[in-house]
Amino acid sequence: MEKDGGERSSFVVGLIENRAKEVGVAAFDLRLASLHLSQFIETSSSYQNTKTLLHFYDPLVIIVTPNKLAPDGMVGVSDLVDRFYATVKKVVMARGCFDDTKGAVLIKNLAAKEPSALGLDSYYKQYYLCLAAAAATIKWIEAEKGLIITNRSLSVTFNGSFDHMNIDATSVQNLEIIEPLYSSLWGTSNKKQSLFHMLKTTKTIGGTRLLRANILQPLKDIETINARLDCLDELMSNEQLFFGLSQVLRKFPKETDRVLCHFCFKPKKITNEVLGVDYARKSQILISSIILLKTALDALPLLSKVLKDAKSFLLANIYKSVCENEKYASIKKRIGEVIDEDVLHARVPFVARTQQCFAVKAGIDGLLDLARRSFCDTSEAIHNLANKYREDFKLPNLKLPFNNRQGFYYSIPQKDVQGKLPSKFIQVLKHGNNIHCSTLELASLNVRNKSAAAECYIRTEVCLEALLDAIREDVSLLTLLAEVLCLLDMIVNSFAHTISTKPVDRYTRPEFTDNGPMAIDAGRHPILESIHNDFIPNNLFLSEASNMVIIMGPNMSGKSTYLQQVCLIVILAQIGCYVPAHFSTLRVVDRIFTRMGAVDNLESNSSTFMTEMKETAFVTQNVSERSLIVMDELGRATSSSDGFAIAWSCCEYLLPQKAYTIFATHMENLSELATIYPNVKILHFQVDIRNNRLDFKHQLKDGPRRVPHYGILLAEVAGLPSSVIETARSITYRITEKEVKRMEINYMQYHPVQMAYRVAQRLICLKYSSQDEDSIRQALQDLKEQERSNKERRLK
Repeated sequence: MEKDGGERSSFVVGLIENRAKEVGVAAFDLRLASLHLSQFIETSSSYQNTKTLLHFYDPLVIIVTPNKLAPDGMVGVSDLVDRFYATVKKVVMARGCFDDTKGAVLIKNLAAKEPSALGLDSYYKQYYLCLAAAAATIKWIEAEKGLIITNRSLSVTFNGSFDHMNIDATSVQNLEIIEPLYSSLWGTSNKKQSLFHMLKTTKTIGGTRLLRANILQPLKDIETINARLDCLDELMSNEQLFFGLSQVLRKFPKETDRVLCHFCFKPKKITNEVLGVDYARKSQILISSIILLKTALDALPLLSKVLKDAKSFLLANIYKSVCENEKYASIKKRIGEVIDEDVLHARVPFVARTQQCFAVKAGIDGLLDLARRSFCDTSEAIHNLANKYREDFKLPNLKLPFNNRQGFYYSIPQKDVQGKLPSKFIQVLKHGNNIHCSTLELASLNVRNKSAAAECYIRTEVCLEALLDAIREDVSLLTLLAEVLCLLDMIVNSFAHTISTKPVDRYTRPEFTDNGPMAIDAGRHPILESIHNDFIPNNLFLSEASNMVIIMGPNMSGKSTYLQQVCLIVILAQIGCYVPAHFSTLRVVDRIFTRMGAVDNLESNSSTFMTEMKETAFVTQNVSERSLIVMDELGRATSSSDGFAIAWSCCEYLLPQKAYTIFATHMENLSELATIYPNVKILHFQVDIRNNRLDFKHQLKDGPRRVPHYGILLAEVAGLPSSVIETARSITYRITEKEVKRMEINYMQYHPVQMAYRVAQRLICLKYSSQDEDSIRQALQDLKEQERSNKERRLK
């Protein structure tokens, strides 16, 4: 396998659909030798679910069928790739390559788990599309890369994305999860970060990739979330464990997860002429992987020492399954029989090349020993030549750097060069305050040195064949080790590190219930609070009896920030991290929907309003009982009457759903919903008026609060004629008078229902309360007394 670009994605994705609007996805991770299969009904004609998955995988290659099977009214996945993923390599394979029967056989043979554990026997017919996509994907990988996947080595997951919270691509952008909005406009000096950048203090590439995957698809399983939170509790209360783990994780190579692919794949036995690949380069990467594995196994006893007394389930389980597993010691012993004890993973290019050439112990292969001697002789000759030039040309500061692309070259400080360099020096290039150059003699020695190193790599790979076969038998152990290191890196170096850099008690552990309320006390925006020291915290309460909150307030009062803040707190909680709040108890969310911003979409020829309606349609068609919906200024892109009608009807549509909805609006008329529907709560952001100017407090308060004609105030400040302002005041006064009368009538009509609902809400909260029995009894008694006094007051 070729070396990939660090944090860059290494997924190859196969896509296929049928006429019933079902889509099958097979995503093969070349870096981790894992296959993720998903199959779902595409509920949106714009392929929102498919785009969400593709955004998550960020593939290098997308494999599709010829565009013949698109369902009625849909463009087809092939055109989707052309339109939205033009920069990604697209491969069109014949329909016959998408063979679900062959896919099932391949998965059965290649998967590390038994077919029964995967559910393959039970769900074969259900997963036929993603199995067909898997067959085509594996066929392309083996043909294109010249590889054979080792049996029982592949990590396979079915329907993986829907075991997690689903956040569509539009919401990822609106919530600034991966990239801040308008980052290209603000430039590199912009202080505002995304949630991913805020948490990206991981030390390994695998840990960074796992963090990104978790943020885009947070967990839904409460047990797993609590296991991570228990681990964080222990790390925050035990400084020795926290700092010990931080230090030990640095001992493991940054690219530990990359070693897996070289033990899961075997190169095909064909000639160089047919394959057209530099075998020496492939051998070098394979040797590097062995050295990486040896370095990681050498650091394992240090991890064992730190985790020995860990109490939390997660850390104790890692100690038991990894640190106490004797098979790792046997792999290390087997490596020690072939690989020299002093060889360690190195990042400096020439040191790494030397380590790779001398990885295998001396005396095992005679040809290898000869190649090593040639490598040493040419390396020594190159250094002797540099010493000669220092003396001959009076260049005492001449240096001899090395990089993998051009080998050795000379670097001479510009101040040491009087006039022109001697004609012997070629390929002269100015680089900062230095001059980089070479000579014909050095170029010749570079070629000989590289050739000797290549011969070392090829002979070393021959010596390692038996070792590689032995390691492949326990490839599942290596998968486990890589997953554990990535998980520890994310929890220790990202979550725990972020919490430890904040003032004490600024981040607290969230609580979870199955169907209880969503309550956040003094919640803060995790990104903005690090920029603004005086950030104002705000509360939230949603429950089955009060599942919609309408937030009112003028522009810049803080509505959009608050919506974003709630979603980011939920995401942080469900990846198993503490949250920026004084207290929080949450119901697990399965989908987050956002309708925010006002931007037209030129790609799909959609106006601002049309884009708004498409996003709203996607929300209403896909909402579930456990969804969290945030809508910002729905209906403002069209006429005021139509916009108000659409906003009102959308609220009425969402009210019977059990989903939690937060709706921010300028439309003061929407507060009338609370006089009709008892499960609607009205909140407003406090704004004071001083000298005809708005003073924003950014503090959320109960009930509607009409800021008297703030639009007219701003118009007056802007300089509109006084006659226009007076006419506007007169018109708005008459409109407001009618609205107030209508709201009073609604209040009298629906007040008894609302009182009953408030009692029901209190009872639901007590149902999910963690208080002791006596406290709950007392709360019930107080509620009873309160209702009795309210009834007597109404009778009077």
